[in-house]
Amino acid sequence: MKKSDYDVKNLALAASGKKRIEWARRQMPVIQSIEKRFLKQKPLKGYSVAACLHVTTETANLMIALKSGGADVALCASNPLSTQDETAASLVKDYGIPVFAIHAEDRKTYYRHIHAVLDRKPRITMDDGADLVSVLHTTRRGDAERVIGGTEETTTGVIRLRALEKEGKLLFPMIAVNDAYTKHFFDNRYGTGQSTFDGILRGTNMLVAGSTVVIAGYGWCGRGVAVRARGMGARVIVTEVDPLKGIEAVMDGFDVMPMQRAAAMGDLFITVTGDINVLRKEHFLKMKDGAIIANSGHFDVEIDVKSLKRMASKTREIRPFLNEYTLAGGRKIYLLAEGRLVNLSSAEGHPAMVMDMSFANQALSCEYMRTHASRLKKCVIKVPDEIDSGIAKLKLSTMGIRIDTLTAEQKHYLTSWNVGT
Repeated sequence: MKKSDYDVKNLALAASGKKRIEWARRQMPVIQSIEKRFLKQKPLKGYSVAACLHVTTETANLMIALKSGGADVALCASNPLSTQDETAASLVKDYGIPVFAIHAEDRKTYYRHIHAVLDRKPRITMDDGADLVSVLHTTRRGDAERVIGGTEETTTGVIRLRALEKEGKLLFPMIAVNDAYTKHFFDNRYGTGQSTFDGILRGTNMLVAGSTVVIAGYGWCGRGVAVRARGMGARVIVTEVDPLKGIEAVMDGFDVMPMQRAAAMGDLFITVTGDINVLRKEHFLKMKDGAIIANSGHFDVEIDVKSLKRMASKTREIRPFLNEYTLAGGRKIYLLAEGRLVNLSSAEGHPAMVMDMSFANQALSCEYMRTHASRLKKCVIKVPDEIDSGIAKLKLSTMGIRIDTLTAEQKHYLTSWNVGT
């Protein structure tokens, strides 16, 4: 590959990255089965795919599967702190896949890399947060004309896409991979629940048992984090703006209250809402000395870091990925991973077994877009049920688990109206 076809930290890291990619592959049997079929059928032959995703070992296996399907794929990062430099190097050197991503790259480099994958004239996009699609809808609208459609991985990205759709400005169909049951149930609940605490514990080495953990947001991610916190012995407080989710949290056995009240009680705060400034100045003013704050939402906007910096008389890095902010009176607040995704910034993100299902949705939705784009409207589309249920069946099969099937009598009963008491 020419140097212009990639921009990674150091190709010498490739050997280490290849081993890690192979380890993740062992725990991604669904992607492996899709890759084998793709290798035979080449459903993406002649199509270029631009992917803006977390550059991790799990993503690497998705890229390899897409390339096996005939796609000309290029990858850039969807978060500057989530890139694994050794994985990026291996994708370039060992697998011949163009990658434009460097860990901790600045904002200018981040967007230069997005433009680099768009320079390859993609027909299909693959996003995690909708930054790539946003560029196509702003500064590179001309390039959007050749795009037949794309996929979106996250809650945050789907929110942005639905806003575009509502304004009548969405330029091509987008499949909301995030909303597939086999994605948000498995990935958001179990993946985020485990990996969030992986990042927090690596960054702090705190004892969760006996502490008060405040979780902002009780969507699928918040539920997963709350269950893990309780399982580790914490007292869990949930804050919500949605009355349905609020009552659900209460019925699940958690304390529910406004953040303004919870701010004085928490030892650890975790934001998972997808919204902006969920933790802000009035909350920082109430937090106890030593409070730790972390974000597990996609963008670094959930914690008002700018206000925290303005309030601080002194700031220092106390541990890797952990900054100490000294406020008036000597009170200290600790911020993890600069307010970015804590599970990917100070840890390795979701386990490969979780991402196996999420990326199976990505791969099969990409194939679906290739074959159905001409019949799809310019709107946000759910993952077809046959793909969702098919992935669940594949996953059960790889786990050696069998389930029952309906009898002919049961199928008839479920589709009839005239069989009563």
